[in-house]
Amino acid sequence: LKVLLYFFILVDLSLALFEEPAVVPLPSWVTMLVELLCLLVFTLRLIHYAKVIPRDKFWKDPKNICIIVILLLTLVDMIIYGALKAANCYGVRWSRVLRPLLLVNVTEGRQLRRAFRSIRNALPQIFYVFLLFMFSVLMFSLMALKLLGKRGLTTIEGAPYFTSYLEIVFDLYVLVTTANSPDVMMPAYNASFVFAIFFILYILINTYIFMSVFLAVVYNNYKKYLKEEVRQLVRAKRHKMVRAFAVLQEQKEEGGEPVVSQASWNQVVHLVQPDISNAHRELLWSVCDDKNQGAIGKVAFVQLADLLNIEVITIKSRPHPLNSLCPAFYQSAPSRLLCRMVQHRAFVIVYDLIILVNAVFIGLDEENPMIANSEWVFLALYMLEILLKLYVFEPRAFFSRHSFWNWFDTIIVVSALVATIVNSAMKSSGGYTSRQILDIVFILRVLRLIRVVDSIKRFRTIINTLIRIGPAILTFGQLIIVVYYIFAMVGMELFKNKVKFYEDTSDPAKAYCGNPLLKGTAFAQLNYCKNNFNNVVSSFILLVELTVVNQCSGFATVTHMSARIFFVIFHIMVVIVIINIFVAFVLEAFFVEYSVDKSDLQTSLEKKIEELELAVAQYVTVTTLGANFCCQPLWTFMTNVSSDIFPCFIARILKGKMSII
Repeated sequence: LKVLLYFFILVDLSLALFEEPAVVPLPSWVTMLVELLCLLVFTLRLIHYAKVIPRDKFWKDPKNICIIVILLLTLVDMIIYGALKAANCYGVRWSRVLRPLLLVNVTEGRQLRRAFRSIRNALPQIFYVFLLFMFSVLMFSLMALKLLGKRGLTTIEGAPYFTSYLEIVFDLYVLVTTANSPDVMMPAYNASFVFAIFFILYILINTYIFMSVFLAVVYNNYKKYLKEEVRQLVRAKRHKMVRAFAVLQEQKEEGGEPVVSQASWNQVVHLVQPDISNAHRELLWSVCDDKNQGAIGKVAFVQLADLLNIEVITIKSRPHPLNSLCPAFYQSAPSRLLCRMVQHRAFVIVYDLIILVNAVFIGLDEENPMIANSEWVFLALYMLEILLKLYVFEPRAFFSRHSFWNWFDTIIVVSALVATIVNSAMKSSGGYTSRQILDIVFILRVLRLIRVVDSIKRFRTIINTLIRIGPAILTFGQLIIVVYYIFAMVGMELFKNKVKFYEDTSDPAKAYCGNPLLKGTAFAQLNYCKNNFNNVVSSFILLVELTVVNQCSGFATVTHMSARIFFVIFHIMVVIVIINIFVAFVLEAFFVEYSVDKSDLQTSLEKKIEELELAVAQYVTVTTLGANFCCQPLWTFMTNVSSDIFPCFIARILKGKMSII
């Protein structure tokens, strides 16, 4: 149901590709029919949700009210737009800006709503800092007007320099983004080097100090509200666990404290996590019932939710297929020597050196025959590495779903081999001029260098942290898309077809980005014509550029100076607020990664595995499936544990998670 809902949300958002101004134009009745279908699906989902929760709770939930309002406004807009089109009148689909809000307010968009709450919580403090920042900009602008306005200076385009106060305010605001640096200061600097001090002080105060203060304020508020939200969630979780204990509790003996029996506990765990293995469940029970009483009290039961949050991966120990097919050969002295060589640290170091040499060759001239032929040597070495490791390590363990680097390297190497063979075959056939396959080969060659990251412990820690916060990064990605989509819809209505891109500019009608107002401007001279709002794809690309630099002079030239307000608001929303909140989140994630110790439950789980004589160790740099391929240590399995209850376990303790293999 969740996948289906998000599919229709994606379809609804994608309609902008086919609506005016369109990438691929379709008749308006087609897009409206598809949108009507999407609205029907959203309505059915809302009705379904209303059936499963109390009516008073449904109508008190703001997100449900928001969805209802969006659906009604969209329907009204479609009716009005259809009537205007039928009467051959110009119409605007103003409800398109509401589409991404469905992504926020659907029941499944909980994480995205939390991100928006982070923005809402940070806004009051950001507002006060922003007022102080704007006061500084206004003061410097007034100072610039008095210092430079009467000196008769001109810009490189011949326009008067710093004679209009509003122009100065905007130019200095853009200077904070460094988009117009050093252009904005050059006329004054050319007049006297003393004026450079003015701009240096401005950049120091507003670009470095105030922008850092924005980040500090956002981070401080983010951390404060994050702690409060986590505290509320923990309190609610414990309250619900206590209520569950009250339902399941039994009186073990007269006058004794209430307990939950193992049978009831097993039923609860089976209902909560039906896919959990018997071995995993027995292990968790051993941690809860550390005194082997056959029942647990309230404290141990309440900890069950935290215990289930510790990621545990179980894989049964399997012999290598070659060991089963030809044991005499696989257990021979040369074979064991080869296995020890592949598992040795020197093997890892040798291939790290090969990767570095390969990096040097990639940077050299591809047309040199020796350089071109060396690619086959490196591919052969990489394939040999994969085959050797498949010989040493059990293939199913080697390609387990948690062995990211194994999959990454194998896919990259095999893809590079296939692409190189195809490229060579097509070149030898003659008449091959396309660079598409060659571009793929070049990309795959560079991607191979990433594998060296796994060999360095510090790099691996950073990568593991990025992988763990990946879902949250995707949440902020959705947040950015929501804001981009809204601004793209507004931008297309304001600026569509004002700036056009033509590959052939020899025609006078196509010069200056198709708009005579841009004649002589830096926008046209620098050929920024493709930066426009003529369709949703171009709009998104332009908004990405504006996230880095806020240069919008061309659009103000072809419309009105007030158009700059649109771009300033975008910069405030995306760069000052959202990007700073995202940076605050990444900072907090890395602080937690480097500072948080293992929890008591993780320690208890580790001790219990040791008591059961299962191999336990910390995450180390020595690897069983080869450095550059995986991060799982090599262990000697204990043999005196019943394989019916416990498969062979290897514990890998990560900060915040434990993996048992």
